[in-house]
Amino acid sequence: MNYNLFRPWETLDTWQQEYINEDVKTNCFLLLGRQCGKTTAMSIKAVELCVKQLKKGEDVLIASVTEKQGYFVLAKALAYANAIYPNEIILKGKNKPTMHIVCFKNGSRILSYAAGETGEGLRGLTVKKLLIDEGSRMSREFFIAVSPMLSVIGGSMDIASTPCGKDGFFYDCSKDDTFKKFYISAEDCPRHSKEFLENEKVRLGKTAYRTEYLAEFLDEIKRIFQNKWIEEICVLKRKEVIISNSTLYYGGDVGGFGKDVSAHEILNKINNNNIEQIENIIEAHQYTYETAKTIIRLNSQYKFKRIGIDDGGLGFGVYSELMKDESTKRITDPLNNASRETNLDGTKSKKLLKEEMYINLLIYGESNKIKLLDDDEIKDSLASIYRDEDGKIHGLNSHITEGIIRALWEATKDKSLKLFVHSF
Repeated sequence: MNYNLFRPWETLDTWQQEYINEDVKTNCFLLLGRQCGKTTAMSIKAVELCVKQLKKGEDVLIASVTEKQGYFVLAKALAYANAIYPNEIILKGKNKPTMHIVCFKNGSRILSYAAGETGEGLRGLTVKKLLIDEGSRMSREFFIAVSPMLSVIGGSMDIASTPCGKDGFFYDCSKDDTFKKFYISAEDCPRHSKEFLENEKVRLGKTAYRTEYLAEFLDEIKRIFQNKWIEEICVLKRKEVIISNSTLYYGGDVGGFGKDVSAHEILNKINNNNIEQIENIIEAHQYTYETAKTIIRLNSQYKFKRIGIDDGGLGFGVYSELMKDESTKRITDPLNNASRETNLDGTKSKKLLKEEMYINLLIYGESNKIKLLDDDEIKDSLASIYRDEDGKIHGLNSHITEGIIRALWEATKDKSLKLFVHSF
């Protein structure tokens, strides 16, 4: 039977069926390659537990790094419940589904909340089953905060993720015999074609491929931005009053229709030692010309000093559109990840521009010269960036960070400054 994206429960893999049918008391550890079906399995299991094993006062909590991830899992659970158990779910009244809660007639509930970096906002809850999505991205502080919520009613934990080095609580769980283990490689997933995986192996390199698709824990994986760095840098709230548009810089990372998201990042250069992020905008499933229109519209609103964008791959179409528009063609710079810096003598330097831009962000953060928004999606993106044994920089969720490094590159290479207050 062909896989149906909107009714995935009709073609579940054998491991998914086994995992979904596990007893509520069993702790489960899921180590999976990219796009192998963990979100689908966890969302279905949440519903099955509520309908068949739980009672009033017993909840399932879906904990994700960001709200968007949590919404996605809960939306899948709601779709499954509507299709399979329409008479068991409450659809009207004060207990109707929200972006955070789905209630069942037997009194059980599925809750979905962002965990953030530390899980502090989840303290006080008591749950029968804790479902943790992308567990390798969560700090030890998160698990210290959430583990006690399982004690009183004998709850259990399921933790799922693609690996990210041999560090953290997720890796510890891989060696914990109290968890039932599920390991799924992308090469064993029927929804991945051999041709696609071969192309990814060439594009990513052996280390990144082994991590992201074969789901192997590797010592060679080294995170670029550590948790402490992220906590100290991501502290800003969005402001209604900002410094003039003459000091604003845009950095973008381009996705495509049906592909990854596009990220639009805006930095405000107060002076050479004080740069602040004022906005992070994410758009999904756009054609390149639509992404270009978004950037042109943002420029009309903010009047950017410079625009930095990748002109390689999907970015070339966006860059071409920006070069045709009168408002953006003189301020747009191609910042291609594959290009190299040229020395004064005309020779090529060894470091890729992409690496230079990442190092630039790391140094500015360490020097306390840049502050970013206190935004879970930004933190998640920064935490996902790592360097492999070949020196290449990768990230499971790199789009936001790629936009930030380009905006910062533009701001730090432009030494001019002109300030006045502007209110939206």
